[in-house]
Amino acid sequence: MPIFAVQYTYSEATAAERDRQRPRHRAWLADHLAAETLLSSGPYPDGSGALLLFRAADSKALGQLLAADPFAQESLIDEVRATEWQPVLGAFAG
Repeated sequence: MPIFAVQYTYSEATAAERDRQRPRHRAWLADHLAAETLLSSGPYPDGSGALLLFRAADSKALGQLLAADPFAQESLIDEVRATEWQPVLGAFAG
């Protein structure tokens, strides 16, 4: 199954609401980690966004998955960039 590198971009204007929604967002991530659709995720140290690595059948399936993120449902993500990624070496290489 393809791996997608997903980059979320955040703005300072949504920081307080993201803090409030973070428990729901992290529970959603934990569910996907348990289902093995999420490989890894984490915020950028400067607070500007996050990187998430997902497995999904295709970009349409990924879009449906990301739409269920509480951050997305609350309009707390300024931009989403998703790119199919083919790791050749390392922990995620097939």
